[in-house]
Amino acid sequence: MSTETCRTGALSCTACNTYNCSKLNKEFPAFCLTTISRQGGDITQQIEEVTALYREDPFVSKIARAAAEIEGEYYGKYTRAEEIVAFAKRIEAKKVGIATCGGLINEAKIFVKILTKQGLESFSVMCKVGAVHKAAIGIEAKYIRAPRGSHVSICNPVLQAKLLNQEGTDLNVVIGLCVGHDALFTKYSAAPVTTLIAKDRVLGHNPAAALYTTCSYYKKLVREENE
Repeated sequence: MSTETCRTGALSCTACNTYNCSKLNKEFPAFCLTTISRQGGDITQQIEEVTALYREDPFVSKIARAAAEIEGEYYGKYTRAEEIVAFAKRIEAKKVGIATCGGLINEAKIFVKILTKQGLESFSVMCKVGAVHKAAIGIEAKYIRAPRGSHVSICNPVLQAKLLNQEGTDLNVVIGLCVGHDALFTKYSAAPVTTLIAKDRVLGHNPAAALYTTCSYYKKLVREENE
């Protein structure tokens, strides 16, 4: 029995080793989400409805086609920063919003220069906007990394999103927002959201490195609790 079955009680895509949904050149596993519905409905109908959405919904169609075109045209050629610029142009975005962490404000400034050079307008909002003290939303003192009595502002992703909404941005880019804060920003953003930098303070903002080293340096991440 797989680890996933033990932990979740159900097999899903990470338990698959054929990936037949990609090229239809192998066999689907018995639990494949392409062939069965876990809710007991008709998965074929659901797939057809979603496919129709890609074809017929103007917003979904524009985003999906642009993403596929960028992948197909620049696969292995463009960095993520370049892909975001190309994507913004492909969806005809006029103004790009930037929701940045204060710790990566210099990286955000560099990205603004790139956007400007590429003829794109931008508007940036840093996470500490609003200057709301952490204690004001009930964060306990033991979680505030500063001398007692000093002001420490919360990260404010909801206000970041609302201010970018007011600016009428066409695409918003996340630069290093904290885990969870990025989720709130995405929830409240009116424009579609993509990420340029995923914050990882330990690994130089390369979170995938922890996954690549689970056989060595980060073995602890997959070690069973009783080992």
